Amino acid sequence: MSITTFDTFKFVDRLEKAGMPREQAAAFAQAQQESLSEALESTLATKSDILRLENRIDTMELRLTVKLGTIVAIAIGAVAALIKLA
Repeated sequence: MSITTFDTFKFVDRLEKAGMPREQAAAFAQAQQESLSEALESTLATKSDILRLENRIDTMELRLTVKLGTIVAIAIGAVAALIKLA
């Protein structure tokens, strides 16, 4: 569970100053905090998520480098064979 930095006291105070009853303002603040917490938990990446993706990118980069090297080697071989035949 992530920690949401949301000042419910300040939020309730602001709603009260705008004319909302304290009980209603407190309920609204609680609902707002829960909503923000749920949104943050489902949409933000953690450090471990980023590290896992970095590892996958490194692995894919290595695989692409090997494939590109293989393609270049085959192309050089094909060109050399064509030159030899000509």
